[in-house]
Amino acid sequence: MSSDEAMLRLSGVSKTYNQGRENEVQVLNGADLTLAEGEMVALVAPSGAGKSTLLHIAGLLDTPDTGTVEIGGVDYTGLGDRRRTVARRREVGFVYQFHHLLPEFTALENVVLPQLANGIQKDEAETRAADLLARVGVGGRAGHRPSAMSGGEQQRVAFCRALANAPRLLLADEPTGNLDPATSEQVFDTLVGLVRGTGLAALIATHNLELAARMDRVVRLDQGRVVAQ
Repeated sequence: MSSDEAMLRLSGVSKTYNQGRENEVQVLNGADLTLAEGEMVALVAPSGAGKSTLLHIAGLLDTPDTGTVEIGGVDYTGLGDRRRTVARRREVGFVYQFHHLLPEFTALENVVLPQLANGIQKDEAETRAADLLARVGVGGRAGHRPSAMSGGEQQRVAFCRALANAPRLLLADEPTGNLDPATSEQVFDTLVGLVRGTGLAALIATHNLELAARMDRVVRLDQGRVVAQ
């Protein structure tokens, strides 16, 4: 894969955390990972192995001790916080195990807000939000607050919020881990449809090996490095 085709490229990424005096934990140790545009990759590893750390570094929420992070061929490793924030808002969408929707706002408003923060006009943001909600089957819930929606519905709204600014990279950390098996399957199908329909690259951390096997590729973390499954 050439660098022109790489939507995400992590090269030699290492990360160590200090946990008290003389207690260092190396979570990542020279990790390399490349995602192509339109590719869905599953990331599997036991709890505590560094999946969340890898996702946070890939999404510019955290910085590596060593190594580089490129998105769309641009090296964001050494940029300041402000430029990283702007890049993260425009290039990256995040989905977490728990939806983290704002409880005081409706489903539509939760998808509109990140667009307003990105400079999109309100009318345009509302139109895009309504379209996204309809595409994932919760258009009829647009005026409901999270407390009035099921867990699966809330996670679908979270997917829409992550894609509201048309990012080129989607990062998901156990996106169906808080759902029952039947709902998890339905929500995962929704996620796959969204990713395939938009052509963005997606890195999805999951414990569910059946879901992982349905992606283009499966990688795992082993002693701080990314290896093929």
